[in-house]
Order: sequence, then C-alpha cells, then structure tokens
Amino acid sequence: MRRYGKHTDEDDIRTRPNRKGNRPRTNIRPKHEDAAEGMVLTVDRGRLTCLVDGRTVMAMKARELGRKAAVVGDRVALVGDLSGAKDTLARIVRIEERASLLRRTADDDDPYERVVVANADQLAIVTALADPEPRPRLIDRCLVAAYDGGLEPLLVMTKSDLAPPDKLLELYGDLDIPYVVTSREELESGDAADRVREHLDGKITAFVGHSGVGKTTLVNALVPEDRRRTTGHVNAVTGRGRHTTTSALALPLGQAAGWVVDTPGVRSFGLAHIDPSRVIHAFPDLESGTEGCPRACSHDEQDCALDAWVTEGHADPARLYSLRRLLATRERKDGD
Repeated sequence: MRRYGKHTDEDDIRTRPNRKGNRPRTNIRPKHEDAAEGMVLTVDRGRLTCLVDGRTVMAMKARELGRKAAVVGDRVALVGDLSGAKDTLARIVRIEERASLLRRTADDDDPYERVVVANADQLAIVTALADPEPRPRLIDRCLVAAYDGGLEPLLVMTKSDLAPPDKLLELYGDLDIPYVVTSREELESGDAADRVREHLDGKITAFVGHSGVGKTTLVNALVPEDRRRTTGHVNAVTGRGRHTTTSALALPLGQAAGWVVDTPGVRSFGLAHIDPSRVIHAFPDLESGTEGCPRACSHDEQDCALDAWVTEGHADPARLYSLRRLLATRERKDGD
C-alpha cells in the first residue's frame, strides 16, 4: 500500500469519477428572494393548502427546511407553480417568524409537543353548559396554553337553554375574560354567530373545545359558505361527544377582516411544554409583586412575595387565587 507524506504529488492521487456528471453538493442554499408570500390554511398528510394572492395553492415542504414543520396559520414563502391549477404543486422554502403559537401535548408526561395553530391573535374556548357537562380543569389548561403562547382568551358558552352560566361565570370572573353565552336556538337562528362575530373582527381566532360542545356548529354559523361536518351525538354513558373535525382549518370570516381556525375536538390538553414562570405575564397586576420572590419561585409556596403584595392591597386576593389555580392545573387531570 502506498503511503503519502506531507509533500504528495497530486498526479499520484486517484479520484473517483462522478458517474452522474452533476455538480457536487454545496452547503450554500438559495435565498429565494423572489418567493411569494402565503398563509397555510390546512395540512393533510404532508400536503399544505396555502392562500397566495387570493388563490388556493397546494404545496409541500422543501427538503432544506429539515424537520421544521409548517402549521395552520403560518406565514410562508413559496416557489414553483403558484397558479393553483389542478395537479400542480408549489414548494414552501421558508417559514416566517411566528407572532404566537398555541401548543399542547397529549398528556403531562408526553415530551412531544403538538403545534395547534400559529400566529393566532385569540383563542376561543368553547364549552357547553350541559350535555356534556362543563370541564373547568380543561378550560384552565386551555387558558394556560393561551397565556403561554401569546393569545388572548375568549370564553364561549353554549347550550344555555339547558343550564344557566352563573356558576361558570363566577369561577372565571376574576380573570376578566371576555365571554359570550349562547343557546341552541340562537345558534340555529344565527343570533349567536352575530354576537360571537363582534369579538372576531380583524383577528385570527382559533376555536378549541372538547367534542359535543357545538364548536363546529358555531364555526359553520360563522362561515356558512365553508360548512364543515357538524359534531356528532354525545354519548349518554361517558358524556363525551364524537370527533368529527379531524384537522385544523383556517376559514375567512366573510366580509369581516378576520379568520376562524376550527381545530379537532380535544379530550385532554397536556401542558408538559409549559414553563410556569411565563404564566405570571398574563397577570400584570400581580407581576410587579414577584420582584421580592425567591429565585425559581413557583408562586405557590411559603416564601412567595405575592401573599404580602396582596395583603398590602396592591391586588385583589381573588386574582392571586386564580393565578395559583391555573399554575396548579398541571398537577390535576383534565376531568377533575
């Protein structure tokens, strides 16, 4: 075997020919400065439906993006065939920086987070007042995810003809969350959609709720030209509905300058990805009182400075109770 020293003769070195005759790979990637801007409307088995200049374009993610996935609501840059014609396929080459991100995990022990929607301004938490019974712990978890992801919450209560909203309103009154109460009759007449629409104008709103609460029925009333399959019946034994929405979908809110994102019904909302220290940002009246807290304070321990802050009259004690209830929600099951 020939061994080479420091001074080799380049003519003696054999190189393997490039049989394909193409150029060698390079780490330099094109910047795609002429790429068109678009918004992801829905994702289905690796194919992404995007809105580009008023046209619906089917696209796929470019290999250069690696494992970074685009989700509903993402602002993306696309190249390729952008005509939107049948059997054409564009390519997503860049995912723009996200302004907000709603995430969840399957449960609190699941290390893998699932992105529900990007760039939403608001999270509409839909819950029935009866049939099925409201699940406050699930609502709490949705609130924590909204505060953590940079979304403003909106509480939508349905089926008020079956039960009054007073008890639920009392539970969340101290959080100052805007809310709408609707009945089944109002859903059918369109009055409920009109009142909910007042909170949606000019915003991207993601709708979330467990099955059977009337979420998709409400979305159909808000966007009648793009009706989705309505929710199924509620099981009389378990008190839970059947999933009928299987993928998230962004829909334009008619004449109003806004978007509605209908998401699949959830039966659990894991918070394994949530950093509890960020939840305090949703309580500006309490946040100033944390300056005297010990390092890594959970805000629910003996040395927490918030107790003295509230005692001195800087904030309402009910607000501190609400904060601690939300922070403790990771330690409880959704159905508790």
